[in-house]
This record gives sequence, C-alpha cells and structure tokens, in this order.
Amino acid sequence: MKIGLVYIKGAVPGFENFGNLPTHLLKKNGLVEGLNAHKILDGIIIPGGTIVESESLSPELSEEIKIMARQGKFILGICSGFQALAIKTDIGRKSPCKIEKKGLGLLDVSFSPMISNDRVEAHVTGGSFLTKGLVGETINGFHCHTYGHIEGNSETIFKSNIKRVNYADDHRDVVAGVKNSEGNVVGTMIHGCLDNNPSLVENILKFTDASEEDRTQIISDNLNLVKKIRRNLGIETGIRVTDNINSKKGINHASDELPPTIMIGSTGSDSGKTFLMTGLAGAFRRKGIKVAVLKIGPDIRDIVPALYLTKEKMETHSSIKIGNLGWMDLKDVLKSLKSFNYDLVIIEGVMSIFTGILNEKVPYSSAEIARAANIPVLMVSSCNKGGIETAAVNLASHVRIMRKFGINVPGVILNRVYNLEIFHRACQIFKNDNNLEMIGKVPKVKMNKRGNTPEVEIKLEDFCYMALKTVENHLELEKIIKMAKVPDFKGYMDMGSIEESFYFK
Repeated sequence: MKIGLVYIKGAVPGFENFGNLPTHLLKKNGLVEGLNAHKILDGIIIPGGTIVESESLSPELSEEIKIMARQGKFILGICSGFQALAIKTDIGRKSPCKIEKKGLGLLDVSFSPMISNDRVEAHVTGGSFLTKGLVGETINGFHCHTYGHIEGNSETIFKSNIKRVNYADDHRDVVAGVKNSEGNVVGTMIHGCLDNNPSLVENILKFTDASEEDRTQIISDNLNLVKKIRRNLGIETGIRVTDNINSKKGINHASDELPPTIMIGSTGSDSGKTFLMTGLAGAFRRKGIKVAVLKIGPDIRDIVPALYLTKEKMETHSSIKIGNLGWMDLKDVLKSLKSFNYDLVIIEGVMSIFTGILNEKVPYSSAEIARAANIPVLMVSSCNKGGIETAAVNLASHVRIMRKFGINVPGVILNRVYNLEIFHRACQIFKNDNNLEMIGKVPKVKMNKRGNTPEVEIKLEDFCYMALKTVENHLELEKIIKMAKVPDFKGYMDMGSIEESFYFK
C-alpha cells in the first residue's frame, strides 16, 4: 500500500500529520521510486500552503494526478491542494482586478478571497470515498486561508460553521469541501480533518482495501517519511537540518519545565515581524534547535512561513487567545507547551505591542500577554515610513513604557535600514540604556511587490528563503537565544494599573 504526499515548492507537508497515511513523496517530476506515480500509488494527498500562488504544479505531476483520478484512485486536496484541483482561484485580494490562477479542473469549483482562521466544526453533507457512511455527522479541524469563497457545481460534502470572516465577527455556514461526480476526488478547506477524525482515515483505508498487514506497513513507512521530511529545511532549498548539540548552547531548561520563550513585538503593523520570525525560526531549526512558533490572536496565517521551514505542526496552542479572538488562553498554552519537546518558543505579536491594551477585554494586546507570563520582547520598528530617526524614537518610547509595565525588553531591531551612517547616529538614542543586550539592524530587502506577505499571494519559497538569508547574515542568533527566558504565568494587570503605566513621568 503506497499513498503519496505531494512535495513541491509552496506545499506545507509538516502542517499536519494527514492521519499518518502518507508513505511516499511525490515530487514535481511525477515519479515515485523511478516510476510514474499512477503505476505505483494507491492514492494522493495534496497538502495546503501556496501551491496555487507558487505555480509549482509541473506538467508531469499534473498529468499523473489526472491519470490517477481517471483510474478511480483517491485524490484528496487540502486548502491550497483543494485549489489546485479546482478550475481557478482569484488571488487578487488587494488588486484592483482579478488575478486568476488555473487549477487542474478536476473539481468544478472556483475560489475567490475570503479569510478564515477559525477552529471549526463541519457537517458532513455528502458521500464520497472520504465521507462514506458519515452523512449527517460532524467533524472538526481548522481553517487557515485567504481565498476561501467557493462557487461551482461540484457536490458539497462539508459545510463549516465559522465565526469570523475577513477579520470581522460573522457567523455563517460555508462550503468547506466538495467531490467530483465519481466520488474519488475530494477537496476540503479543513486542515487537520484526518488527524482529528479517525473515521475519515478509516474510510480511506477501506477505499484502498488496506489489509491488516498494509496498515502496519503504512505506520512504519509513514514514520520513516516524516523523519525524511524533517531532515531538510523547507522544500527544495538544499538546506539540511544539523543535529549538533553545540548549537543548543545557551538554551538551558529542565525537561519537565517550559522551554525558553521570546516574543517578537513591534511599534506597529508592517514592521516586519512575520519576516523576521520566519527567518529566526528557520535559522534556529537549521542549527538543530526544535522551534515552536506561536501567534497572538487569530491570524495564524502569519506563522505559516515559519512552519514551512521548520516542518512543525499547527497546534491548538499555536494561537494565543486575546479577548474572544484566537484559539487557546495563555495559561492553557503554557500547560500545553510542557508536553512537547521544544527547545525554544518564538511568539509573534499582533500589530503594535500596545494595540488593544485599553480595550475592556483582558487580555487584548501583546503587551498584556508578555507581562502576564514574564516573556522577554525583542522589539522591531521599520524605517520605511518615517525614516530611521522616527523608527528609533518609536522604539525608545515604546521600550520606556513597556518597562513601566514591567515588561523585559532585552533588545531592539531597526528593520529596513537604508543608511548605515544614520543608523549609527540613531543608536545614540539607546546608548545610555545599559539593559539592552542588542541593537540590531536589518537592511531593506528587495522583493517582488506582490508575494511578500500573507495578506496577498505570498510565495512561500521566495519569502522564506529571503527571510532566512537576511536573518542569518544580519542578526546575532546567539544573543537572541540568550534573551529567551522560561515563562512564568503571574496573571494580568487591572485596567487602573494599565492606564497608570501610560502616564509619562
């Protein structure tokens, strides 16, 4: 029994375990063990990521998928893998006109922009190889997409109940999965559907007539496949993960306590938090450090690039709840992290470190999360809008108030620095602050206008490789590791204390 996992640029093969079913990698050449995939595989799983935006489905691979569909073998596309099976996807979310990418046309649907980052329950509404005998039942998983509005003629098999759409509260049932007329090709927007719902996995095994011997072999082959995937950083980068214990020097924590943690905060949106966290996660993973990446708030799309490099899963603790937004409360996140063998945790803040702090809901800001668990914050400010001088002043004022809150700020980074002489002059603003362990600088990076942020059609391989290269060349990784501290939850500030801390004295 051989089940293929599509492994091409833009795919996120470590995002979930896919029910521990994949046994072989299917790459752009369309071959498995030197033979055409349709001659050797019993089915294919196409993972999420940015396959459509990256245009990484080669003619050879596309043809193999089509042949297998005609043969009646199962094809399961998840999120971007679903979009690859569709007629087309409009990825022009912030474009004045549509930007349409063609799919394989195996499913008679088209996609357009609709953001959803919910954990979801979905109703099974139709039968297929995946849902046989389950119509009327409920499954669960999560959404993580920018282009999730589905229209077309294929029969619906899943409808998800979502709570937010395009950043706004909006409860509705949406199409989350369809099938072809024969029922052997399925696309779904529900990540984790196989991991969280054993009945779906059982249906795949029955569809492929897997014997008990086959099932045992699948488990063994899958374990080896996961090890193989995690030996490399990203996909087709040629970068191997080292296993050098000396790389973990400076990471000190007992096996039964939380791993050292650091937050990447900023003075505002578009400061480069996602870019820098992606680069840091990749750089540390390259050294053999097992890195967890978390996001404050619900927009888990921001940590997908880091997961593309590290091959770690999206977990329930990956989204830290603020107010009614997000997946898991901070206290529960910290409990959950104890059961994983992480060496280091990096948390990406939301917008500015202070955004939401005066909301009556507690917590509602990155600052409150950092203070509540004594998490050090590496602050970032971008020079692209107000210049280096304004970025430095913004950092200085933010750090001053953060310390009044009792938040540890060991270092700052000026991002998109365009003039070294002005940068060194700006550093004088921080010169008398002996508590800063690092004043870092990252140069302005030239990237395509589109494809450089999760808000539009990010191309994972380009974004991630540039982030990794930039961080490794311009930041002191050893210093950043030493900044991370073991979290200690002590509770949230009351509103009176918060307002008092904002007064300049």
